[in-house]
Formats: sequence, structure tokens, C-alpha cells
Amino acid sequence: MTAEEYCTAHSSAEPDTLARLYRHTYLTRLYPHMCCEPLQGRLLVMLTRMIAPRRILELGTFSGYSTLCFAEGMPAGSVIDTVEIDDEAEDGLRELFAASPRAADIRLHIDDALDAIPALASPDSPWDLVYIDANKRLYCDYYRAVRPHVRPGGYILADNVLWGGKMLSPDEARDAQSRGIAEFNAMVAADPAVDKVMLPLRDGLTLIRIKP
Repeated sequence: MTAEEYCTAHSSAEPDTLARLYRHTYLTRLYPHMCCEPLQGRLLVMLTRMIAPRRILELGTFSGYSTLCFAEGMPAGSVIDTVEIDDEAEDGLRELFAASPRAADIRLHIDDALDAIPALASPDSPWDLVYIDANKRLYCDYYRAVRPHVRPGGYILADNVLWGGKMLSPDEARDAQSRGIAEFNAMVAADPAVDKVMLPLRDGLTLIRIKP
């Protein structure tokens, strides 16, 4: 048994709906490892309940697993805008979200994330929580784009910040995606206006808090 398996066994179980979605993702999607795993999903639910965000922005929907985790954890009256660039996934995602108890609070946008951010940003209603899990080459661009629109005390979460362990082996981190993650990690580490902690959970998850 791995440490992650042990932790999963001693954490709250994922709902049956998510268990079926996780299995379906692995049976039907290319690159199924991109799907949020159960332990990380339970962490997203817990963090969302702790933060109690009114507005959530998710960049990179993929199969919808993490979206449903945020929806599960967010309080009544909250909304999540989730952005996915793959238009071939649209019908399946809309069907999935329509079946959720929080269907009215989940808004799917088929768009490029960098185009969607300014369209969805609101000066009168900043984001409380942003989840970055889209094109790894553009993590720095996403961070610069969303940062001014997150409220003081709000959070940005960034997934895949270890990128398959390549961040620990510089000789393996020469491709564009690895360089994007490395530059993002350095940018966040050097940002004095945020608190941050990088967790070695799965493929790495960084929690970033905008200092008030």
C-alpha cells in the first residue's frame, strides 16, 4: 500500500457519482491521468468549505471531476465558472453538470482561458478562489491575468506544479510545458504579496493566498 492509498483509505470517501466519473474518464478519455484523483478531490472539497467562496473560477475543466468537487464544497448561493478549450467535450460536460444538485451554480464556458478571464472578471465581484489547471505553458500568463481580480485574502490553487517529477530533475525539464511550470513556480515563490505553500500531493498542488 502506498502512502497515497493509505491516506485515501483514511479520508472521506468520494461520492458514487464521482467514483463513476473517475472510472469513466479512465475508460474513455485520452490522457486520463489528467483527471483529479479521489484524495486530491477530497482536499478540494475541504479547502472550498474552509474558504467558503462566493465566486470560483476554474481554468481547465477536462472531465469535470474537480468542478464537481468545488461545487460540492461551495456554500449555497455560490457559483463556479469553469473554462474548457476542448469543444468536443462540451456536450458530455453539459450533461454531467445538468445532473448535479448544483447544476444552477455551474457555468461552463468553452473558450480559451486567456480570452475568458477578462470576459468573466468583475471589478465589483472579485473571485474568492481560482483553480489553474489548463495549458502548462501559459501558467505565468494565467497567474498575471487572474491575480488582479482575486479579492484580498482570496486564493489561487495551481495543479501539476511538480509536473511528473520533472521539477526535481532539471535535465528532464527542457520541454515547453516543463519550462512553463518551472517559470510559474519561480514567479510565485518570488511574489512578496502572496503567502504560498507547495504540497507534494499527487503531481504537486500550490496553495496561494493573496495578502490583504
